[in-house]
Amino acid sequence: MFGASLLLSVLPFIILLSSLANHRIDTDLNWHIGLNNQGARIVSQLFRSSPAHSVAPVVTALILATAGTIAVAGTLQGIYERAFDRPHRGWRDVLRFLTWAAVLFGVLVAESVISRPAHDAGGPVADGLVLYVGTAAFFWWTIHFLLAGQVPWRRLVPAAVLTALLRIGLELFSSVYFSSTIISDSRLYGTIGVVFSLLTWFIAIGAVIVPGAVGGATWDQRKGRYRRTKTESSDRVVRSR
Repeated sequence: MFGASLLLSVLPFIILLSSLANHRIDTDLNWHIGLNNQGARIVSQLFRSSPAHSVAPVVTALILATAGTIAVAGTLQGIYERAFDRPHRGWRDVLRFLTWAAVLFGVLVAESVISRPAHDAGGPVADGLVLYVGTAAFFWWTIHFLLAGQVPWRRLVPAAVLTALLRIGLELFSSVYFSSTIISDSRLYGTIGVVFSLLTWFIAIGAVIVPGAVGGATWDQRKGRYRRTKTESSDRVVRSR
C-alpha cells in the first residue's frame, strides 16, 4: 500500500514540478532505477517532451498530489510509531507532513544535481557513497522529525544506517532486474506494463523503508537490554563485595 501511495501521489507531484521547471523527470527516474538504454527509451515514452501548462489542470493536479503526499507522510509516520512503540499522533501533524514533503523534494532535487557529477568524477563508488550518506542522513532526520523528537537521535542511528544499506541493495538489484522487466512488460502489455514495473519499484522502496525501521528499532531494543543486563550484573557484583 505504501508503494502504491508513492506511485499515485509522490511521482505525479515530482512530474508536475519537473514540468513547471521544464525538466525531464524520466532522466532522473531512469538514473535511479538503473535502466539500460532500451529500458530508458521505453520509460521516456510515458512522459510528454513538451508538457502543457494549463492553469486549471495544473492547480488540480497540485492539490491532489499534495494531499496524496501528506497521506504518504502520515503512513510513514505510522510505520515509525509502530516500530518504535510510540503513541499515534495522526492528522494533528499535518504541518509536519507538509514540511517533510518539502524537504523530501529538496533532497530529490539535490540528489539529482549531485549524483551525476559524483559518478562522473569518482565512478560508481563515489556515487554509491553519496547515495548512502544522503539516504542515511535523510532518514535519520525523517524518523526523528515524524516522531516529533520522542526518540533520541542516538537511538535512531541503527534504523537510518540499515535503511541506507537496504537502499544501496535496491539500487544494485534494480540495475540488474528492472531493465529486462520493463522491456518484457512493454512487449507483453504495452504502456500499462511499464506502469506495472514502476509500481513494483515503488513497492520495493516500501520494502526498504519498513525493514529498515523495524530492524533498526529491534537493534536498538537489543542494545538497550544488553546495557541494562550489564548494569544489573555490575550492581550485583558490587553488592556481593
